[in-house]
Amino acid sequence: MARQEKSREERETSRSSPGGLGALLERAEPTTLAVIGSGCTSATGVFVKLSGANAGTAAFLRCALALVALVPMALSELRRVGPRPWRLLGLDAAAGLLLGVDYVFWAASIHHVGAGIATVLLNVQVVVFPLLAWILLGDRISRSFLAALPVMLMGLALAAGAVGAGGVGVEDGEGNPWLGLAYGVAAGVTYAGYLFLSRLAGGRGHTVTPVCVSTLTAAVAAGSLGALWSGIDLVSLDAMAWLWLSLLALTGQVLTWLLVGSALPRLSATTGAAVLVLPPVMAVLLGAIVLGERATPLQLVGCALVVLAIWLSQRRARAS
Repeated sequence: MARQEKSREERETSRSSPGGLGALLERAEPTTLAVIGSGCTSATGVFVKLSGANAGTAAFLRCALALVALVPMALSELRRVGPRPWRLLGLDAAAGLLLGVDYVFWAASIHHVGAGIATVLLNVQVVVFPLLAWILLGDRISRSFLAALPVMLMGLALAAGAVGAGGVGVEDGEGNPWLGLAYGVAAGVTYAGYLFLSRLAGGRGHTVTPVCVSTLTAAVAAGSLGALWSGIDLVSLDAMAWLWLSLLALTGQVLTWLLVGSALPRLSATTGAAVLVLPPVMAVLLGAIVLGERATPLQLVGCALVVLAIWLSQRRARAS
């Protein structure tokens, strides 16, 4: 009898404990995971631009292609760990809807302000995410964070090229900096909503399943909005376009959110948002190296102000 009880207890422990990839990610230091995961996103804007796909197509395929890898991994995890509670699945799905909208707005902003600058604009989430946690969860926000808000807003406007002459997209005759700014901010706000709901749901023993569910609903949202906005064009994509979009899905959806999704629930709201500031810095460099995007001096000042705002907002957190 005691042996049967012990055997049942061992099965329950094995069922509730993550194994394989999940166990490895759970043991890893969360800030390191978040840094590596956010670093995977630095080239995503370049991949979108190189593919030549319109905003709706790029956003939809980013999610749809990622499901090819995520679905088998999620099914394996569910067999090993057991089902995920419906309440958490609902949060995962809601987060994914916001993520799909984010992807469409962000891809649209790339065509107006360039791949690097669009990634900088996305970091309005660094402001919105902690504010959501403050309003809805009662998380504390320091005075230094509030003081950094106007610095962040000015930095975003300068980085987009909305202040001063020219800009990456404008100088190439490709876009409107004000539209790029509006799309970039809208992307950042919906991105913050995704991060907030993902942090609220947490992994709770599951690593791949939350990412898979969010990616599925993100594909639905991106496909629906993208079809109305720019259309979903799968016919005119050549082999190279499919290659770039596959790399976009692998790095920007599978790797990024497996790593960041595992780390985010274990980080504070401000730390989780601030560690994601690395992609815009690397994205501006990659945009210049790979795509030949040349930001104006004012845009570079704006990028510097965004980074400064993050440093100011985190000064008290580091001191404590």
